Amino acid sequence: MPGSEIIWDALVHLGVEVVFGYPGGAIMPAYDSMIKFPIHHVLVRHEQGASHMADGYARVSGRVGVCVATSGPGATNLVTGIANAMMDSIPIVAITGQVNSTAIGSDAFQETDISGVVLPITKHSIVVTRPEDIAGALKEAFFIASSGRPGPVLVDITKDAQQKSCMYAFDPSPVRLPGYRPEVEPVEKDIAQAIAMIAEAERPIIFAGHGVIQGGATEALLQFVEKTQIPVASTLLGLGGFPASHPLALGMMGMHGEAWVNKAIQESDLIIAIGMRFDDRVTGNLKTYATRSKKIHIELDPAEVNKNVRVDLPLIGDCLSILRRMIPYARAPQIDAWKKHIDEMRGESAVIDIKELPDQGKLYAAHVIHDLWKMTDGRAIIVTDVGQHQMWEAQYYKHDYPRRLVTSGGLGTMGFALPAAIGAKFADKSAEVWVIAGDGGIQMTAAELSTIAQEGIKVNVAIINNGFLGMVRQWQQFFFGGRYVATPMKSPDFVKLADAHGLLGLRAKTRAEVREAVERARAHDGAVVIDFRVEQEDSVYPMVPTGADLGDMIRRPKRENEEHNPIYETGKDAS
Repeated sequence: MPGSEIIWDALVHLGVEVVFGYPGGAIMPAYDSMIKFPIHHVLVRHEQGASHMADGYARVSGRVGVCVATSGPGATNLVTGIANAMMDSIPIVAITGQVNSTAIGSDAFQETDISGVVLPITKHSIVVTRPEDIAGALKEAFFIASSGRPGPVLVDITKDAQQKSCMYAFDPSPVRLPGYRPEVEPVEKDIAQAIAMIAEAERPIIFAGHGVIQGGATEALLQFVEKTQIPVASTLLGLGGFPASHPLALGMMGMHGEAWVNKAIQESDLIIAIGMRFDDRVTGNLKTYATRSKKIHIELDPAEVNKNVRVDLPLIGDCLSILRRMIPYARAPQIDAWKKHIDEMRGESAVIDIKELPDQGKLYAAHVIHDLWKMTDGRAIIVTDVGQHQMWEAQYYKHDYPRRLVTSGGLGTMGFALPAAIGAKFADKSAEVWVIAGDGGIQMTAAELSTIAQEGIKVNVAIINNGFLGMVRQWQQFFFGGRYVATPMKSPDFVKLADAHGLLGLRAKTRAEVREAVERARAHDGAVVIDFRVEQEDSVYPMVPTGADLGDMIRRPKRENEEHNPIYETGKDAS
């Protein structure tokens, strides 16, 4: 069998049903053979879109996403999506064509050492120069991408390896890699110590991170919380790992987290961090971060333990198996006073709920997202871009279910949402999928509207259009004297842009028009783009400035007749 066919045969055996890619010279033999195999190919409009689609597919399905590109610029266009997957621990396999093995190193047309380029942003990268090695390399790639802490793997296959033939039969035996031991379990005494620390705690709090979702531990976490009655705060990527409607759910922590959550963290005496990495957007100033608390860190990747925050008890291993081992012994500590205190802080420090304020003819992003949450009953797959709308989504769309929020966390990749939503739709074809993107980010990958049209899939796109690069503008307002340099933005007419792609385009400028537009979009057979013209200079509150103490938050400025609202008693006022 020629190597070009071995690629697809191996992918079929590995359970692949859809790939996202763009053809070119060095990968052309593989594309020529693809039609012989039952794999659906989605033709993207830019290779970056392919890597984001594979990412979105993986997040929703829990399986490995696959993207394909040619050598040189095709391969390098995947880099941003690969880096995004690495930062958020998403299992994708990127397959790239490469020039003939005899031409490597000669600066041949469209030659790039893509394996070297991606070395810092992949779990592993493999160069294949013989057809005999293709299937084994792909098996290893899938195993590495999906085992342990997930992440991206690149397989670079030379053109002559695709063209040559060899004797071939797929080997279904398990992959064994010397020195690679992704599964680790803590010893029993550490489990016992964790149970003892929980029993002694008076002000405990649980952190639910992305690892809870990735590890399939949402139900186990719920059981653990029901037994211990400990309140739960979530990271951005952890939203949906614990039901937002649960009485013990506190909401999101960190830079744009709820005020009472950040205060509770600073006052806690025990933090149980599960599947998260204490990144700077969560902690603020490390010197003053949660200094009163002991810390238990349940984490699969040993490299993340004690990297940013020193912990008292690391439990290295899979969070699902660790929680299952802890549940039989877990008991509720005496924390009624602590929970009452948190409830009091929640009532006193609640963000002014702008979705309930009289709109006075103005449309706020919070209105749009809150209404979308209500109208979809919180069950839609929401795929966000990066910026203000991303934080408003985290605040106003309440996630009760895992794998229903798809967002770029660690890398913060503008342009992520639209292609990632396409991947999400292929992962769950029956799901209602909504893109929430800003007018800046949507223009970075808007060409993928053509992909939506060609594939005939229903993905609804909500553009939060404020005429600015909104989050950058907010920082300019707060920290750069209000000098809006290179952030005012002119956009195309998004309704006409949708029409140009053969899609339905709508526009909403008032609160009353939001419901009508969303209802029309949901009832329409095909994809819909809605241009929501929102208040231009609204900001995300609260906000912890970079490097500031976690409790030192910028709060929403006063409005008329609100001088005595308790929200203004503490923290900085943005006015």
